[in-house]
Amino acid sequence: MERQIKVLGTGAYLPKRRIMAEELDRKLGMRDGWTVKKSGVAVRHYVDGETASQMGAAAVREALAVAGLTFADLDCLVCASGTAQQEIPCTAALIQEQLGEGMSGVPCFDVNSTCLSFVTALDTMSYLVHAGRYERMVIVSTEIASVGLNWSHKESCVLFGDGAVAVVIGRTPAGESSRVLTSHMETYSKGAHLSEIRGGGSMIHPREYVQGREEDFAFDMDGRAIFRLTSKLIDGYVERLFAGTGLTMSTFDLVIPHQASGMAMRIMREKLGIPRERFMDVIGQYGNVIAASIPLALHEAIQQKRMQRGDTVLLIGTSAGLSLGGVAFVY
Repeated sequence: MERQIKVLGTGAYLPKRRIMAEELDRKLGMRDGWTVKKSGVAVRHYVDGETASQMGAAAVREALAVAGLTFADLDCLVCASGTAQQEIPCTAALIQEQLGEGMSGVPCFDVNSTCLSFVTALDTMSYLVHAGRYERMVIVSTEIASVGLNWSHKESCVLFGDGAVAVVIGRTPAGESSRVLTSHMETYSKGAHLSEIRGGGSMIHPREYVQGREEDFAFDMDGRAIFRLTSKLIDGYVERLFAGTGLTMSTFDLVIPHQASGMAMRIMREKLGIPRERFMDVIGQYGNVIAASIPLALHEAIQQKRMQRGDTVLLIGTSAGLSLGGVAFVY
């Protein structure tokens, strides 16, 4: 399971438009402080004309600069997002276009496991880099949640924000310790309809939007049911993630969870026995940025020097599906 993979650089883009919790309190007709209490989110960012590919390209440029590389050094570009800019082509191709590299020939494709898309892409692509198929590549998660919010679902609409993160990875140079230690994903489709947007695909085509089915094109979530199912599964999942590795929660210098909600993260931290100082929590500043949440927290951890080279780090979370996934690695 070990793969010789190194994180070479990270970059992020956040829309300039900042939405404070107090603004949402007024929009929803709730008392002051309701949004923060329910979501744990004080600030989130919403796009103001930006597209997903523009945000993704900006994040890639920053990640490449941090890594000391140029686009010509990349062998592959993967967009790992739960939302797409358009149905066809893949968002990764549109990011390449925004980078001005439309004739580069660098392969581009998308990976989508909703909120776990970055974790899934890192897991999958790490094998290809380790095997030598690609030397260096970038994974981009770029999400615009704000356009699909259902403002009649007050407890879910206050959770989300927009943004993009890029992570450049490459094969670990000889003599260095960076590597993926283990990874594991499980899906329980009993929960497939607990978090969904039903419209927009072939089942409910976009042309049906004006035929009284507007609700099908907005985000729909049963948070309590997701919590109950996740709570039932998480302990067994962690055991299987660590099986045969010798890893335990106490092994990790930092745990970076999906930033689902303030309450969900607090309960996960307590249930798994993770000390606060080893638990990366940035939801208050950004909200739930879907698949960009985990890499954004990773980016912030590096920027804040919460993790150093040689540290052992766990990425872990849940997503619609219902799926649980994680990747443990040495940074």
